[in-house]
Amino acid sequence: MRVAIVGASGNVGTAVLRRLQQQRAERPDALELVGISRRPPDRSAAPYGGVEWHAVDITDDDGGRLLAALAGVDAVVHLAWILQPNHDVAALHRTNVTGTANVLQAAKEAGVGHVVCASSVGAYSSSAKEPRRTEAWPATGIQESHYSRHKAEQEALLDRFEAENPAIAVARLRTALIFQREAGSEIGRYFLGPLIPKLLPGRIRLPLLPFPAQLAFQAVHADDAADAYWRALDRRASGAFNVAAEPVITPPELARLFHARRWLPIPLSLLRAAVDLSWRLRLQPTDAGWIAMAEGAPIMDTGRARDMLGWKPRTSSLDAIREVLEGLGTGRGTAGSPPLNPRSRPGR
Repeated sequence: MRVAIVGASGNVGTAVLRRLQQQRAERPDALELVGISRRPPDRSAAPYGGVEWHAVDITDDDGGRLLAALAGVDAVVHLAWILQPNHDVAALHRTNVTGTANVLQAAKEAGVGHVVCASSVGAYSSSAKEPRRTEAWPATGIQESHYSRHKAEQEALLDRFEAENPAIAVARLRTALIFQREAGSEIGRYFLGPLIPKLLPGRIRLPLLPFPAQLAFQAVHADDAADAYWRALDRRASGAFNVAAEPVITPPELARLFHARRWLPIPLSLLRAAVDLSWRLRLQPTDAGWIAMAEGAPIMDTGRARDMLGWKPRTSSLDAIREVLEGLGTGRGTAGSPPLNPRSRPGR
């Protein structure tokens, strides 16, 4: 099987490559890997070696580079997605939505038989946190969040593509927040900006955690998410799959993760206003739409992935967050990957 990974050098892409490299070690002649990214990684660094790399900007493929990269490919895993620049929604849309449309069109023209796409819990419409929602819950997004709107648009593209190309198996993985230690530097840059992570200690401790009571969310380790992608590929699965680990992260759990002595419930409106003001002043890069999405995103039922893919996470959601907090404080990354490049502290 020849598999192309679009967005292969990022957080999830690197984990998927690790998982596929493990599989290829067991069956060397059964799996060929093609990596597609705007900025290819250092091929001498693991897990990027032994991969046929193509430098492609999926927002603009007039030269046919994407189609050429997919020649002879059996399956495409589409992971490419950007979160910044958060102040330029048009640029985000070009990569995230137009880029997805370009990948789907190229996959069709190249005769690819299986498409596995990275969706998200953020694609779902607003819901109470209980009961848990299955894949049948509407994936129409939360309008206050550009991320959620774009994920919903991506889902609509997949729906149309699936209807128009019944011979192509189309799967979408609706994942929770995906964390790993090696993504600490990248997550710090994307959500806190270039300065704040450099000021954080190696081990983050808070005396007090002010956090709204109504916010609860799910997480999953990148390696467990990658295993779900492999299982979808191996089974030529189609349809939607919720992917998240246990337990659900509640404010008391979050306080313990930050070693806070206590949790202080605050109004959600206060957090939203503080995030919005600091974003508008460009003090940090995360807009208030992320708070709206955190409030409205459902808690997912993962039974379909467990039953149909045989998927079961090995790492708890708590340990996945512990890893990324350690990576955030120490600036951990993956050498050789432009998006995951480790951070240097001031003076080094």
